[in-house]
Formats: sequence, structure tokens, C-alpha cells
Amino acid sequence: MLISIILLPLIGFFSASVLGRFLGKGACYITFFNTFLSFIASSFLAYKVIKLGIGYKLLLTPWVYSDFLKINWGFQFDTLTVVMLFVITFISSLVHLYSLEYMEFDPHLTRFMSYLSLFTFFMLILVTADNFLQMFVGWEGVGLSSYLLINFWYTRIQANKAAIKAMLVNRVGDYAILFGVFLIYYVFNSLDYDVVFGLASRVNSSTFSLFGLKLAYIDIITFLLFVGAMGKSAQFGLHTWLPDAMEGPTPVSALIHAATMVTAGVFLLFRCSYFFELSSFSLNVVLVIGSITAFFSSSVGLFQNDIKKIIAYSTCSQLGYMIFACGLSNYDVAMFHLSNHAFFKALLFLGAGSVIHAMNDEQDLRKFGGLKLRLPLSYAAMLIGSLALIGFPFLSGFYSKDTILELAYAKYTTLGHFAYFLGTLSVFSTAFYSTRLLYLVFLSEPNGHREVTLGSHEPGFKMAAALCLLTLFSIFIGYLTKDLFIGFGTSFWKSAIFILPINNIAVDIEFIPVVFKLIPLFLTIFGVISPYFIYTKYVNNFYIIKNNFIFKKFYNFLNRKWYFDRLYNEFVSQTILTHGFNFFYNDVDRGFLEQFGPFGIIQMLKEASNNVQNIYHGSRVYHFFLLFFGFLTIFLVIFFFPFFVLLLDVLILFIVMSMINNLSI
Repeated sequence: MLISIILLPLIGFFSASVLGRFLGKGACYITFFNTFLSFIASSFLAYKVIKLGIGYKLLLTPWVYSDFLKINWGFQFDTLTVVMLFVITFISSLVHLYSLEYMEFDPHLTRFMSYLSLFTFFMLILVTADNFLQMFVGWEGVGLSSYLLINFWYTRIQANKAAIKAMLVNRVGDYAILFGVFLIYYVFNSLDYDVVFGLASRVNSSTFSLFGLKLAYIDIITFLLFVGAMGKSAQFGLHTWLPDAMEGPTPVSALIHAATMVTAGVFLLFRCSYFFELSSFSLNVVLVIGSITAFFSSSVGLFQNDIKKIIAYSTCSQLGYMIFACGLSNYDVAMFHLSNHAFFKALLFLGAGSVIHAMNDEQDLRKFGGLKLRLPLSYAAMLIGSLALIGFPFLSGFYSKDTILELAYAKYTTLGHFAYFLGTLSVFSTAFYSTRLLYLVFLSEPNGHREVTLGSHEPGFKMAAALCLLTLFSIFIGYLTKDLFIGFGTSFWKSAIFILPINNIAVDIEFIPVVFKLIPLFLTIFGVISPYFIYTKYVNNFYIIKNNFIFKKFYNFLNRKWYFDRLYNEFVSQTILTHGFNFFYNDVDRGFLEQFGPFGIIQMLKEASNNVQNIYHGSRVYHFFLLFFGFLTIFLVIFFFPFFVLLLDVLILFIVMSMINNLSI
């Protein structure tokens, strides 16, 4: 059963990719049923692990054996893994089911379904690996799969750009994590999780000198691992690829944002909690970057007009919450928020896909409106998803998001209060853009084409079934798993997550002032009410304010994503391209390599051939005779060299004997 969880999506991939042209849509149903069977097996495994309180390890086969480096294809199934397996396979199964209808008329449906299964397979490899090298295989695999899915409609230039951008930005994080893995092997002589985590405390004080600075190995390892996580989880600075990834089909967005690509970086922090707990430096970096990401992404989402990009920036913001929860050493709370977020974020994307599908692939908020009565199921689904996202009481997001903010304040440090402040501001922004999206799509006056609006209709059974199941989980999953994941005294995580006793501040949230618990609630209410009044009663006033010079600058600053793309394009990308052309292309490629490579050798031979040809034709007779006698002299010297040496030896011997005779006389 253990290995079938991983192999079933891979079988689905080969069924659709190799046999797709023979099986037709039947291959697509094979991919769905394989993923669903993987979910059933994951559910049984999760029940056994939770019920019996034990984990499993599976050694498949030796892989790399070289000197001290011994790596096997092995899998471990602890509580952290089984939770991720449940989330990944459940969301992936619903995305497969949803895609059967959403992409029904696409001529390349089998290729699309095969990519979804491949994506799921590599994510399962990542979360079940028992060593860093095998984890890196899954890490690179999800990057490859995301490239294929974002660029699925490869005839669209924007899809090409978005896929290349995702690949290049993630390369930065991938290089960092690769160097981190190299350093782990250098320090521990192993890449196996059990070995390196068991020895982590013993090398905690090990240092080395670099440019006169004394650095701890554990600080550098954790920093490199976190930079890798920043790339995959779209943290501040390496976030620019995620909104552009919306160029892929909507089911792809749901899978990337809810269960696979972006959760990989957060999962890495959970898995490496044994390292991060020993590095206060890296924990502070994680806390600061996560809190800045939460605030930045939520502020950018305020005035976006693409329905999918708004939800994408909400993903960045929620990932920021998860990351800075890890910086607070509360990996269990971060994992709780990750599992809750997966369900309502998948619901939001699939609900948005239902609206886009009904409106002839329109994604601009300004061309929607009046869809509440025409799309009641989609409206209910997106309403529940949005309320869960903003932390409405007793929905899934409420139990995890508020806990993270309270933990930030209960840290009672400057950085903790900094994270609480930015996280609280993010609460208002999240409530504002979520309500704005709902109002402009469903509640406002129709602004789209009359024929398109009147022709909109609810999705069929497959899409509706996925939306209904995700709606139920978005309502109840937080309440049902709260005590299991983060309840006082729970032993659910066992050794899967490690928290130093000094960093465990879960009890302290019971004693913070009540006002700091209520501030997020008040800001949420204010964020919900504000867009309703702005876009109904005060829409003319808002139009006047938007035309104000100062507000227009502020509006453009947020709408254009803090000008990050412009900054990268003009100062980073263009600088690299300019230096690459001037130095690597002109000086190295067209210069050094060509002169000393095949091109240079060919030119030298041509010049030598021309010179010999001129001499042979008699244009310079004295040169011919000079070369002739020169080569003849060299030939005679080489041929008669032994005789010359013998004659020289005899001459030297004669001189020496003469000197001896003279001395004797």
C-alpha cells in the first residue's frame, strides 16, 4: 500500500502520455481514478499512523554508494508526511475531476491530465523522501511540472514568458538549496534525515572563518535552505513568478497554490525544524521575511483587476503567515494553517474557474457583475472560500490565522511585535480585496457584454461535485483538526517536528491583553464593510479620489506590484543581459573561445596554407631557398645527431686526457 500511494499517479501519467492517443478520454479517467485510489490509500495510512501512533519506513533499493556517501531510495511515513499525503492526493483528485469538465473541449486534454499526474507524483516524492537528495529530485520535479503546466497553452506568448519566469526565479532558490545540501554532506558525511537531524545538536557550535568573520555551519545551512524555500513558496523578493503563473489553465492554479508547488518550501521548513531550532539567526530571518511577504502581498492585492491574480496574491500573503509562524518556532500551527489553507484556496480558484468558464474566459473584474442569481453555486462556493480566507469566526481560516497573530504578539520581542503589526495590517487588506472581489463579480450591476452575462450558466456535475466537497472541508476542517494539530497536550506530531522548550510559547497566548486579540477581528469587519460602501454609496467620491494626484501615485504603486517587475527588468535582468553580451558573448565566446577553438585553428591553417602556396608558386624564390636549406639543416642535425654526440664526446675526452698529461709533466 505504501509504494502504491506514490506509483499510482506515475502510472496515470504514463497512461495519458503514452497511451493517450489510443485510449482517448479514457486515459483521462484513468489518471483521475489512479489519483483517487492514491487518496484512498493515503486516508487509510493516515488513520493507521494516527490511531497506532507509529510511523513507517520503506527501503526500496540502493541508489548512490560512493565511499562514505550511501543513499537509498527510501520513504518515510510519519505524521507530517501522512498529513501532506492526505492534502495533496485529495486536492489533486478534485482538480483531476474538475479538469475533466473544465478542459473537456481542449484538443490536448490527455496531455494536460498527464502533466497533472506527473505534478502529483513529484510532490509525493518530495514529501515522502527520507534523505535530502531524494527530496531534491521531487523538488526539481515539481518545478519541471509547473513549467509544463503554466506553458500548457504554448502558442500564447504570455504563457511562454510566465513559464520561463517561473523557472528562472526558482533557479535562484534551487541553487541555494543545492549548496545547502552540499554543505550538509560536508558537515555530517550523510544526507539521511535520521542521521543528520540526530547529529545536528553536536555540530551546533561548529564554526568556520570567512573573510575574517566567524560563521556557524548551522546558520549557513539553514539560511541556504530558507532561500530555497523562498523561491518555491514565493516569498518577498522571489515572489514575482507566482502571479504570472496564472497564465496556465485555472485547475493548474488551484493545484499549484493549494497542494503542490508553493507548499513545498513551507514543508521543507517543517522537515528541517531540527536545524532551524538551533539557529536563532535563521529564525529571525524567517520571521522578518514571512511577515513582510504577508503585508506586501495583501497590499498588492487591494487594487488588482484580474480575478485570478487577486487570489494568487492572497496565496503569497497566506504563505507569509505560514513562514513567519515557522520563524516563531510554531511549526505545528503553520502546518495547521497550511492544511486549512489548501482547502479554501482550492475552493477559491476552482470557484473562480467556474465563473471564468461561464463568462467565456473573461478574467477582468470590471467586466463582471450581477452573477449572484445566475451562478448561485459558484457564488456560495466563493463566499465560503472568501470568508474562510479572511478568518470569519468558526470557519477553517479563523482557527489558524488568529492563532498565528496571537503567537506573534506573545513572543514579546521587537521582531515578534513587528510581525504582529504587519500581519494585522494584512488582515484588513485580505478582508478588503476578498469583499471587493465578491461584490464586483456577483453583487454589483452587470458590466460585461449582455450576451455573455445572459449566457452564463452553472457548471456540470464534475465541477459542481469538486466545489461542494471543498466547501464542506473549508467550513469544518479547522474545527475538526484544531485539537489534534495544536491542542494543549497533543502528541500528534511526535518526532516529525522539533521545537525547543524555550521556543514553545503556545501557553503565553492565553495571557496577552484581550484588545490585541480583538484588533484583527475589528480590522476584518472594517475591511469587509469598506468596499461595500466604496463601490455602492460612495462610488463617485471614490472616482474623484482616484483622480487625485497623490492617490493616483499610491494606486499605481499597489496596482503595479510595488514596481518589482520594473525593478528586476530594468536593473537586474537588463544589467545581466548587457554584461553577458559585452563580456561572455563578445570577449569570451566570440573572442577567446573562437580564437583558441576550432575557428581560430581553421584560420591559422588557412593562413599557413596560403603562405606555403605563395612560396610554392615562386612569388618569393629567396624565401623558398631559405626554408629549403633551413629544413635541410634541421633534418641533417636530427638524423646525424648521434654521430655529432659521439664526436663531441671523443673531443671532450681528448681534451681532458691532454690536460691530465700536461699536469703530470
